[in-house]
Amino acid sequence: MKEKAFQRPMRELIGRFLPYFAKYKWIVILDLLCAALTTVCELVFPLIVRYLTDLAINDIASLTVSTILTVGGAYLILRIIDTAAYYYMADVGHVMGSRIETDMRRDLFRHLHKLSFSYYDNTKIGQLMSRITSDLFDITEFAHHCPEEFFIAGLKITISFGILCTANVWLTLIVFAFLPLVFVCVRFFNRRMRAAFRKSRQQVGEINAQVEDSLLGIRVVKSFANEEVEQEKFDQGNHRFLDIKGEMYRYMAGFHSSTRLFDGIMYIVVVVAGGLFLLAGKIEPADYVAYLLYVSTLLTSIRRIAEFTEQFQRGMTGIERFLDVMDEEPQIQDSPDAKELGAVEGNVVFENVNFRYSEDGKTVLSNVSLNVKAGDNVALVGTSGSGKTTLCNLIPRFYELNAGKILIDGQDIQSVTMRSLREQIGMVQQDVYLFSGTVCENIEYGKPGATRDEIVEAARLAGAHEFIMELPNGYDTYIGERGVKLSGGQKQRVSIARMFIKNPPILILDEATSALDNESERIVQESLERLAKGRTTFTIAHRLTTIKNATVILVLTEDGIVEKGTHDELMAKQGVYYQLYQNAV
Repeated sequence: MKEKAFQRPMRELIGRFLPYFAKYKWIVILDLLCAALTTVCELVFPLIVRYLTDLAINDIASLTVSTILTVGGAYLILRIIDTAAYYYMADVGHVMGSRIETDMRRDLFRHLHKLSFSYYDNTKIGQLMSRITSDLFDITEFAHHCPEEFFIAGLKITISFGILCTANVWLTLIVFAFLPLVFVCVRFFNRRMRAAFRKSRQQVGEINAQVEDSLLGIRVVKSFANEEVEQEKFDQGNHRFLDIKGEMYRYMAGFHSSTRLFDGIMYIVVVVAGGLFLLAGKIEPADYVAYLLYVSTLLTSIRRIAEFTEQFQRGMTGIERFLDVMDEEPQIQDSPDAKELGAVEGNVVFENVNFRYSEDGKTVLSNVSLNVKAGDNVALVGTSGSGKTTLCNLIPRFYELNAGKILIDGQDIQSVTMRSLREQIGMVQQDVYLFSGTVCENIEYGKPGATRDEIVEAARLAGAHEFIMELPNGYDTYIGERGVKLSGGQKQRVSIARMFIKNPPILILDEATSALDNESERIVQESLERLAKGRTTFTIAHRLTTIKNATVILVLTEDGIVEKGTHDELMAKQGVYYQLYQNAV
């Protein structure tokens, strides 16, 4: 999947993100209330200093120990309140951010399972892993800090402005005149930082994809002694990431340096202009001291917002990449009035089916018509690329037809729910995928919640029970990622056991024995024959000798189905099938 060149408007990103706050609105409200309390506690301190300073200068007799202790005690109470409020923000507020991240990850994972095969045909899994993990990590801090940081900054700037105006309006206006320049600077660097963060996230995904590809193929890498080749590819991506990070940090350095410069200028203005006002008698000494403290608080708030900008942009980038995936519409969806397929006998009909993988791609299947009765064993043979696997993938509706229709027991597969359709179809493929876990868990995958007796019976029918019992922990043996601890034949028999326990009326066997040695092929073939008994079966054949007893054999070429019949009928024609069979034996 290519990274989109454009960036979404900030308003759209915030608007799409806000609904995730909805279920936590009371936590957010209380968090903001606590933020207000901490802000008030911080803003009270300069007032206390001004009060005590004013007494010391103008009425020293009234500055008693009792007054000082009363003021100190009141401020202590405020600090206790501040501590409790800060604890809530740091604890519950962060947990809320984590919950929002969890909700978004849940929605993203669910949506990824809705997307069609065509999406995954063009998308790197490493990129998706980056979006579902590291991209969403940044959202935890963003979701927590974004509301409170802007709320606190707004309070401090507003309240400080009001209090400072009571001290000296003109000095306040001079100081605040610099704020628009700060915001222009922030806006300038924000756009560039966001673009850099996006490129950084994209490159992290590329690195993840490259690492995944290399490690999953580690046996191929080592067998070709190509460790250096893989290292070179990784180093290229890694250095590209370094270049992007360098660009990102240059913008961040420019941003922080600019805000630091404005920070210093505003301090100088306060000291110089405030000193002149003090000299001219336009401001009282106590007010001037409070003014310096409030300006310090104001500049601290501006600095905090500047520091938060980096986190803000990371969060925005994470939300944007999250929405990029969430906005991908599944090409194949249930129709609004889709019905449950229910139990079926297994009659399958193709009516003038046409299919191509893309609008500008070549036609893979053209005007295909079939009538397969329940219990029939249909074998598909032909050269690579003739459409055998494609034809089978259309039955469970992994891809959408361009024309025609497919019926199961008289019901159009486009009029039933995909879940109920696929529950009636089982697939055993050449490339067996076993999940990381135990043998038992992989067989149970065909029927979640199955009993141990059902699992053992399915393994017996698949011819797998004997070798499973020889494993160190039997059915509870951990088989490694993708079943790496099992041989090819063992993995295939576990996958067949998984299909036995599912017990579908329609079965698709996609070159299920092509990668096995002769002995393993014989054992697996026997298991497949038991599995196919009484089911409507579509077999994509690797060795033609295994399909001699098929009810009907379809011979596919680039011109479509060119021959159809039993083994004996096709041999008697001495056509394409005859030539393929002669070459095979």
